[in-house]
Amino acid sequence: MGAALQPAARAPPRDLPLLGRARDGRPRRHRVRRAGREHQLGRRRAHAGRGQRPRARGDGRDHERAGPPGHRGPDRVGGRVRRRPRACARLTLVVYQIYPRSFQDSDGDGDGDLRGIVERLDHIAGLGADAIWLSPFYPSPLVDGGYDVADYRDVDPRFGTLQDAAALIAAAHEHGLKVLFDVVPCHTSIEHPWFREHPDWYVWSDRDGPQNNWRATFGGPAWSRDPVSGRWYLHSFYPEQPDLNWRNPEVPRAFGDVLRFWLDRGVDGFRIDALDRILKDPELRDDPPADGPPPLPEAYMDAGLQSRNSRNAPDIGTAIAQIRGAAGPGALLVGEVYLLSDRLAPYVEHLDACFSFELLHAPWEADKVRAAIAAATTSGKAAWVLSNHDFARLPDRVGPRNVRAAALLLLTLPGMAFVYQGDELGMADGPDGGHDRAGRDRHRTPMPWDGAANAGFTSGTPWLDIAIPPGGTAAQQEHDPGSMLAWYRELIALRRQIEGGFELLDAAPGVVAFRRGKHVVALNLGDSPQPPPPVRDLLLATLESSAAALPPGGAMLATD
Repeated sequence: MGAALQPAARAPPRDLPLLGRARDGRPRRHRVRRAGREHQLGRRRAHAGRGQRPRARGDGRDHERAGPPGHRGPDRVGGRVRRRPRACARLTLVVYQIYPRSFQDSDGDGDGDLRGIVERLDHIAGLGADAIWLSPFYPSPLVDGGYDVADYRDVDPRFGTLQDAAALIAAAHEHGLKVLFDVVPCHTSIEHPWFREHPDWYVWSDRDGPQNNWRATFGGPAWSRDPVSGRWYLHSFYPEQPDLNWRNPEVPRAFGDVLRFWLDRGVDGFRIDALDRILKDPELRDDPPADGPPPLPEAYMDAGLQSRNSRNAPDIGTAIAQIRGAAGPGALLVGEVYLLSDRLAPYVEHLDACFSFELLHAPWEADKVRAAIAAATTSGKAAWVLSNHDFARLPDRVGPRNVRAAALLLLTLPGMAFVYQGDELGMADGPDGGHDRAGRDRHRTPMPWDGAANAGFTSGTPWLDIAIPPGGTAAQQEHDPGSMLAWYRELIALRRQIEGGFELLDAAPGVVAFRRGKHVVALNLGDSPQPPPPVRDLLLATLESSAAALPPGGAMLATD
């Protein structure tokens, strides 16, 4: 595959300004933000709904407004002040994940689209996010929710056009948001022209049948017969998703062209799907029998195999280096690598971060969560996530009483934090719509925006039923200082103050506690009240004072 391409050295990130300082540099006194309406003290930003202009921030992230070359003053576009993407360090970014089909429909066809996302950017900016990540919107048969891509360089008509994509990128940048697109290097749709025009870009069996015993992620053999050629091809996921052959040098070159296509249009980086699947054993040898349960949950765990040869080949670093070389040192690259943290070294050598799946799958028990955090923080490049389009939403994952504590944990750990659309409203899983074979529709129900028909998501018939969270729609939570939306806003604002460093602390049974500089975080995952760590000032908490017991599901961010 050619020599590994090392990314150019990056300049050290500049220090983040603190939200806790006034414009004249004097320290501003913070008062405690608590969970209940009557305890939300201090001023709160007015943000959110469609059509509202986000207020200028005083945290230093947006103090330079973009304009024509040489121009330092405000530059208004369409009535809004254009702002540069926030210059915060990459490893502190809060990234808001958008599942385009379920975010906002602008044309009444029941499917969310790119123009709809533009209409709702005020909500994301008002939340305090630094970046957005869009799940795939490329032309696709939608066998796997868009991860079966039929054309990497276009937009599926149900979601819009290339012009709409350009408008979205520009509008996001005006809101101070970086833009990450989802790219899928492991496989294409079987309807992608490459599958017929470049069959040598894919992995084929040299037998009249499966080459080996590999299993597909969603169950069943990883080999299927092509009805046109009669040959058997590899698919790590659904049969409609044939795997690309990254050992053919033409494949990384073609994929590099895809990355540059979008980077040239202003995208800031990519979330890279199923990255550990792109390079397999070159001899396509069988996977050995498993010697125990898989380290992370697998849909095919009953197959009794250890996926040693079907993924994560020893020379995977060469492929990751080629991706970085194509994207360049300035692109933000986050890898979906379904491995334990101690196996991520070849990936984080070239990527900005990799998702921590130990925490995502850890049982909501103090010792298990502590172990997951300890493992993932060793790389220094963790991207934290607690729910997404593939896995259960937070109320279903940790239980309703623990949702605020889970959000506090996510947004105070060292590293990137990924917030899935609707988590800031307390959304739970909805009904299964029957579109996805793996039953993931329940994680993808549309956003409930307001009290209009279909919760403001669409004027037509929504592609999935809409479920309103217990705290209400975004509009209902907008002016409620005790809402989940207010909790997320305060958390993200306070996150800007947290200094570097990380130390897990000894704590009472059932309590997870850690220190970040002068800040202390504690959450009670147990079933009985426990004493909190000794602290001086509470900044955000679900209890009344630092001397009060930490109740089950309780959480606190404080200084000592």
